[in-house]
Amino acid sequence: MNRRLTSTLSWIVTLLTPIVLILLGVRLVLNPVYPSLAYRMPGFPEDSYGFTQGDRLKWSGYSIKYLLNDSGIEYLSKLKFDDGSALFNDRELGHMLDVKTLVQSVMRAFYLVFTIMVGLGIWAYYKKWMIDFRSGLSRGGWLTVGLIIGVGLFAAVNFWQFFTYFHGLFFTGDSWLFFYSDTLIRLFPIRFWQDVFMFVLGFALLAGAALGWFLRPKASHG
Repeated sequence: MNRRLTSTLSWIVTLLTPIVLILLGVRLVLNPVYPSLAYRMPGFPEDSYGFTQGDRLKWSGYSIKYLLNDSGIEYLSKLKFDDGSALFNDRELGHMLDVKTLVQSVMRAFYLVFTIMVGLGIWAYYKKWMIDFRSGLSRGGWLTVGLIIGVGLFAAVNFWQFFTYFHGLFFTGDSWLFFYSDTLIRLFPIRFWQDVFMFVLGFALLAGAALGWFLRPKASHG
């Protein structure tokens, strides 16, 4: 293949790699199993309003499944406590609808970019530009490491400010703010989100470093 073309494709791989790694980390936490790990982390706060760990596991499972399935908001609005009161209030339901729209858009983007990466890998294998493809992955791995370190330092210095900027980027106004007595806060307190960001950033950092190191171009001898 034309050297200029393979070089361009290699840099496309580099730029797509952080997207794939970060969104893969997001997809890993977007499953009902993740809360069972998060709630058992040392120091995870108990719910002062009465949810047991079993309650949290039950209701968080519904919440995460809703984000990934094709159901309408009635999937959540019909959920009731034992006394017949609604699990989520109208404000919470509106936010969950916004979150579902965001999550499904992000997942579509992830599947698209991942498919492109796989397609480029197959093309590289059959058209004999695998060295350039591997180099692109290696550079992309180190690019991911750099991005994660930058974001991680910001989040570590002031997580609440980082959390606020994140929500301001994707949501309108203060629609994501709730009372401590609201179900969403009881299920997903700030500690939950700190652990989520730590998991996603940590996964992307380790995966990026692995790609950067193990796929780095080898020095020629002789």
